[in-house]
Amino acid sequence: MKKLTPQEEQIILHKGTEAPFSGKFYRHHQKGIYICRQCGAPLYRSENKFDSGCGWPSFDEEIKDAVKRTPDPDGLRTEISCAHCGGHLGHVFSGEGFTAKNTRHCVNSLSLDFVADQTVPSGTEPSCAQKTPALQTAVFAGGCFWGVEHLMAQQNGVKAIQCGYTGGHLANPTYEQVCSGKTGHYEAVRIVFDPKLVSYETLAKLFFEIHDPTQADGQGPDIGAQYRSVIFYTNDEQKQTAQKLIGILKSKGLNVKTKVLPLQDFWPAEEYHQHYYQRKGTQPYCHRRVKRFD
Repeated sequence: MKKLTPQEEQIILHKGTEAPFSGKFYRHHQKGIYICRQCGAPLYRSENKFDSGCGWPSFDEEIKDAVKRTPDPDGLRTEISCAHCGGHLGHVFSGEGFTAKNTRHCVNSLSLDFVADQTVPSGTEPSCAQKTPALQTAVFAGGCFWGVEHLMAQQNGVKAIQCGYTGGHLANPTYEQVCSGKTGHYEAVRIVFDPKLVSYETLAKLFFEIHDPTQADGQGPDIGAQYRSVIFYTNDEQKQTAQKLIGILKSKGLNVKTKVLPLQDFWPAEEYHQHYYQRKGTQPYCHRRVKRFD
């Protein structure tokens, strides 16, 4: 489970409601998947989002088995919550005629997170009613996020990948603020992957092979705190895997400088940073794969 801010706790744990027209996903139109802010389970696809004018994000269909419906005690409304973790999302209404599906999921932005990816095939998302979400998340920082994103995206089993900022103290930082070195953020990538197709350990090994984990001051020619090597874990299993791989590399004589830190807030980077090398048709200038594991 991710650490929640007091505002998120009020919404997700105590069934509050954010002010209308205030949420970051109300006027949000990127393609991708909306996931649970608390547990990361996939909830809604972007193609099912529409503008109802109500002041909150609206969806006319959820991912299959992702959302639980519970009648409110007053019998007037129906609450919707994440089927995996039980986090409060909002309410669902029918019969309003906004779309052909005649359904409106009215969801708090603070209950959601978002993974931008134009390659996620419709209809392939897993059931959130399973004990463990079929899709999992990994976050790595290893220099300029353009190169890390480009090379990690080529791994089979990666369903979505996004450049962003994490580890700092400022909410929703800009690229310029991060580059100032005053916010404490790292350039990182957030990966949504299918563990049936690729393990977290395989992803972590690839991460250690596409950058230099022995460089302490940055990565290649990119010098600065925001470019340092970090693995941000989301659970104890990921933490133990990262520490195990660092131990293996050290046994091979590498003076590994990679930090292992708990993941906190992840702020998506500006749109022009996403899929940079893919859009430009070029290759990373400071990242290349060097085999370090048997």
